[in-house]
Amino acid sequence: MLKKLFIPRTMLLLVPVLMQLAIFVVLVLRFNEFFGYFYVASITLSIVVVVMILNSRSNPAYKIAWIIPIMLFPIFGGVFYLLIGRNKLSNRNIKRMKLIEIKSKEVLETHHHVLEKIRKIRRGAALQASYIQNYAYYPPYEDTYTEYLHIGEIKFQRLKEELEKAKHFIFLEYYIIEEGKMWNSILDILKLKVAEGVEVRIIYDDVGCIFTLPRDYHLRLEEMGIQCCVFNPLEPILSLKGNTRDHRKIAVIDGHTGFTGGINLADEYINEIDKYGHWKDSSIMVKGKAVWNLTVMFLSMWHYLRGIDEDFNEFRNYTHNDNGLGSAGFVQPFADSPLDNESVGQTIYLNLISKASKSIYITTPYLIIDYEMINALTTAAKNGVDVRIITPHHGDRWYVHSVTRSYYRQLLEASVKIYEYTPGFIHSKTFIVDDDYGVVGTINMDYRSLYLHFECGVWLFKTESVVQMKDDFIDTLAMCEQITLQQASSLPWYRVMGRLMLRIFAPLL
Repeated sequence: MLKKLFIPRTMLLLVPVLMQLAIFVVLVLRFNEFFGYFYVASITLSIVVVVMILNSRSNPAYKIAWIIPIMLFPIFGGVFYLLIGRNKLSNRNIKRMKLIEIKSKEVLETHHHVLEKIRKIRRGAALQASYIQNYAYYPPYEDTYTEYLHIGEIKFQRLKEELEKAKHFIFLEYYIIEEGKMWNSILDILKLKVAEGVEVRIIYDDVGCIFTLPRDYHLRLEEMGIQCCVFNPLEPILSLKGNTRDHRKIAVIDGHTGFTGGINLADEYINEIDKYGHWKDSSIMVKGKAVWNLTVMFLSMWHYLRGIDEDFNEFRNYTHNDNGLGSAGFVQPFADSPLDNESVGQTIYLNLISKASKSIYITTPYLIIDYEMINALTTAAKNGVDVRIITPHHGDRWYVHSVTRSYYRQLLEASVKIYEYTPGFIHSKTFIVDDDYGVVGTINMDYRSLYLHFECGVWLFKTESVVQMKDDFIDTLAMCEQITLQQASSLPWYRVMGRLMLRIFAPLL
């Protein structure tokens, strides 16, 4: 049933765009006597765009990936970049987002007392927590319970259990929602909660759901009493805003329980359907005051999309009962925005790598990294740190998987260990450093996550969940094939060339 709806939706978007391109081409041909003027104007625009790119604060690799096609196709290259290459919303929307950011900063208290406790244990950890608080605005917390959920099936069960307990409000923000066992089970709970008077709000990304939800699905949810917003809806025009997406996965229940991680609300994430073999993913459940950070993340996006103004403090922990929740260690949920020229996720990852003295364990579905990240990882390995990275054996997109594998040889030559998850696809995004630090979140090791998307994660220090992450990583290694330098080096020349060509445009994938 749904598949019949997907085709019209994509066609409704694609056909008008193709018609606009066709009209543009016809106009160019029809007025060929003015082609010289058009050519000069196009070349001038492309030159201006290249200068703009060179003077932007974008990652150098992202600049190169755009400058090459613009120089190869100067007539249309500049226009093409302006249409889909920029990671900016309109100036009006940026101003709206800035106002909401200011409001968020006002309700996110600075926790100097927590930072001081971290500093007494380890100065380096306090410096990183300070960076997150000062530049992402989200403070660290103590006495917060965290549970690492190493597979989608467990996250699904925990999420349902917590949703059923909701008394006041439920916030869900997900990149992908798809009708099936997982979402339908959750939706049944949400409808019951609405009937009980619980306020339910949902945000989903339109690109993430283009093939998984029918057109105007948010209106269906509204009819059920569920408030819903769609991030950056796709439009049947040549749009300037499609490059920025909401890649977060956040659930908040009554302000005292929250979830985030790599798991979307679709059946492949709980292995109800087989897309690329066994799907390995992870999430983290947070209970206690640190959930306030996740609540503010959701409300900030909600207020931007709805254009409303309400008191964030009305959604603080309703239970005010953290007794028995506290556990050792420190917890700091954080958000990353592509609009503030501060690559929070990238900086956190680099800081963790630089702090490592014993081990760095990483899981990521995509390994599409820049020189700075390559240098950090290889330097750590050369210094004797045990650096291990798990990637998928079966990729979800062949060209992205090829680019991931193109980095293997350079990393292996520096003694970084690479493993591929042979049962299928690993979608988990985790960092474990020295058995003390951990990050679980939505941030892939690729350009889109690090520079173009709205993302989030949880920074952990000295928590039991870091130990759980380490145990899961070791268990997962037993299901992986270790890639050798010989394997990475003994490839046919045409495959090497193909991967190198794809790698040039890696920031655009």
